[in-house]
Order: sequence, then structure tokens, then C-alpha cells
Amino acid sequence: MSTIYSPARSAQATTSTPRIVSAFKGFWDAIQEWRKWERLRTDLGSLSDRELMDIGISRGEVDYVASNRDADPRGIRSV
Repeated sequence: MSTIYSPARSAQATTSTPRIVSAFKGFWDAIQEWRKWERLRTDLGSLSDRELMDIGISRGEVDYVASNRDADPRGIRSV
């Protein structure tokens, strides 16, 4: 019985590992982003209409603000 070493086979294994890690990282990042969105949406949804008015948004803009954290719902860029 003999063992044959194949460099092509080991090269294939090493190139697929970074792709798997990259895919998992992308999946994990998407889950974390969704959790941040859901948390912000829940927190904003729990505020009273008066509190929302104080920060410059209406109840109808909660989903927009949660989805676009970098944008100001009034069209003014936040600094």
C-alpha cells in the first residue's frame, strides 16, 4: 500500500477555507446588523409621540430611521 501526495488537492482545501470563513463572516455580520436594526426599531417604537417629536421624527418614520441610521429623516445630514 502506498500513499500519493497531491499538491493540487491540498491547494484546493486551502483556497476553499477562506471562502467558507468569508461567507460565515458575511452571514454573521448580516445577523448583527439585523439585530441592531430590530433593537433600534423597538426602542424608538417604545417612545411616546411627544418623545419622538422631541428628537424630530414621527411614529411613521420609525422604520425609515431604523433602516437608515446615517440619514436624517428631515433630509438634513446628521453630523
